[in-house]
Amino acid sequence: MTKINQRKKSKKGLFAVLYSLLFGVALTSCDDMFEPADENTRQEDAMYEEADYAHGLLIYGYDRLPYMTTTQTDVATDDAVTNQKNSQYMNMATGTWASDNDPMSQWNTCKDGIQYINLFLANVEKVKWSPSAASKQQMFIDRLKGEAFGLRALLYYYLLQAHGGYADDGQLYGVPLLTKAEDGSSDYNQPRASFADCVKQCYADCDSAMSLLPIDYADIDNNDAIPEKYKALGANYSNYNLVFGIKASNLMSAKIAEAIKAQVALLAASPAFREQSGVTSAEAAALCANVLKRIGGLDGFDPTGNIWYKNKTKLDPGASEMPEILWRADRAKNSSQEAENFPPTLFGSGRVNPSQNLVDAYPMRNGLPITDPNSGYDAKNPYANRDPRLDNDILYNGTTYRRAVIITGTYSKDINEMLDNLNNNSSSTRTGYYLKKLLRDDVSPLSSSQIEQYHVFPRIRYTEIFLAYAEAANDAWGPKSDPTGVGYTAYDVINAIRQRAGLATNEIGMPLPEGDVYLEQCAEDQAKMASLIRNERRLELCFENKRFWDLRRWMLPLNESVKGMQIDLNDETKELSYRVIEVEERKFDNSYQLYGPIPKAEVLKWTALKQNKGWE
Repeated sequence: MTKINQRKKSKKGLFAVLYSLLFGVALTSCDDMFEPADENTRQEDAMYEEADYAHGLLIYGYDRLPYMTTTQTDVATDDAVTNQKNSQYMNMATGTWASDNDPMSQWNTCKDGIQYINLFLANVEKVKWSPSAASKQQMFIDRLKGEAFGLRALLYYYLLQAHGGYADDGQLYGVPLLTKAEDGSSDYNQPRASFADCVKQCYADCDSAMSLLPIDYADIDNNDAIPEKYKALGANYSNYNLVFGIKASNLMSAKIAEAIKAQVALLAASPAFREQSGVTSAEAAALCANVLKRIGGLDGFDPTGNIWYKNKTKLDPGASEMPEILWRADRAKNSSQEAENFPPTLFGSGRVNPSQNLVDAYPMRNGLPITDPNSGYDAKNPYANRDPRLDNDILYNGTTYRRAVIITGTYSKDINEMLDNLNNNSSSTRTGYYLKKLLRDDVSPLSSSQIEQYHVFPRIRYTEIFLAYAEAANDAWGPKSDPTGVGYTAYDVINAIRQRAGLATNEIGMPLPEGDVYLEQCAEDQAKMASLIRNERRLELCFENKRFWDLRRWMLPLNESVKGMQIDLNDETKELSYRVIEVEERKFDNSYQLYGPIPKAEVLKWTALKQNKGWE
């Protein structure tokens, strides 16, 4: 009989929701489930009579998901650096990335989650979820199985993103496909499946999830609204609500599984993988469109979706869901992001320093890139008349934030202002910029007068899916084609995003009579539109752990050096001077590091595992 080692693991956010769902009362805490004495083991069949124990296996799958919306991996890209000298991501980006030193690895984390999910799927129908009612028992089985299939697809997606690649034999591989739990009798020396077969498995799991789960979790108020399969078993709407009602919000749903399938398709149809993935851009566009039709396409485009993190009325518990967010983790009340990233004058550590590279990617307010001679860009006043998203995302020299003026130049004489100056101390910016996006201005991280506020952590935003559709549709059919009759084109999506950002407007927000000239230029050239879509994705999703993976799947250079801005004051003229500086040389090797490694220890242990080309 399989023994399940109970390992210590702190449980956060999502668990508080999960534990209250099964029987309408709180389940045994995960501390009880995963924190007995270290040597304690339990037999597999113990879960059949203990629903909370069985459910813990599924919860562990949720816990293995990487990344909430806190900035981590961006400091290993051209979008940012960190002033944290022992950062594993900084070390990676400056030359230490190896198959036995891989901060981006998802191998152990996601494979652990898949093992627990496989074990759960093997036993879910044997567990007494609700012995008193056959209808409720079946509803719990269906929902929990659906969640498990969706989670497994997502965990495989993260594995493909981190470890998919070409081996020396010229074949594109994914990871070993494991759909059954391993035990003491298993053959652990499993080869990597083809990337295409891994994609097919993700699709199949998403389809299974969609067949078992509701589009959204919502309460019903009469028995007529119960699906026929459960009505035939004698279900009533009260029991239906217990399983599929509003209290299950933010668990895996059919809508979320549909979005995961679209994410997998976009990855597979990207330049790095499309040759052998079996997925076309047209297919990826269609799958993205399936997600977006749930909100009426562009009719459901959230006009404030780019500043969801500023919508304080929607961040607190009890608030209605944000239309921008397709799936989120739990709300959390803290000041940790602000403590990490506020400038020193606001009692933060200034950890994430946006790059000049990223700042230069923001166009002028008229929509033209700053490199365009007609844009109006003034190198002596570089932050004037810029894309309003720059003000939302980044603190630059002279910005007033929380009633404090942030001085990142070298010229400040005030002892407090000097804390924020370029390279002044270990908490100061290295680039001349501080992070603003994702942070709440009503938080105080100062320990003596700490003010914590609620934060929401999206896992999937609709803007991401809109951008995915635009990317795939433009690649498949061009900027303005809609051969499948979706009702909008790549051009339409980017137009909506840029209008929401406030581009092609004057300083008081009125549309320019000539419109968005740059967008219209790009709409006449598929390659230019592709570059614009990529830039819009860069801006809209910055600091959300997307950039590193996007650069790799687009096969763009990882080794662009990171630049900053040094601002000095001429004591005689009292004028500021702006000088772009080199901040951090990136030592990625684009000849092979566009594909991540299989962990070295795994390749040494298992002869069937092929390493990606170039890695030792």
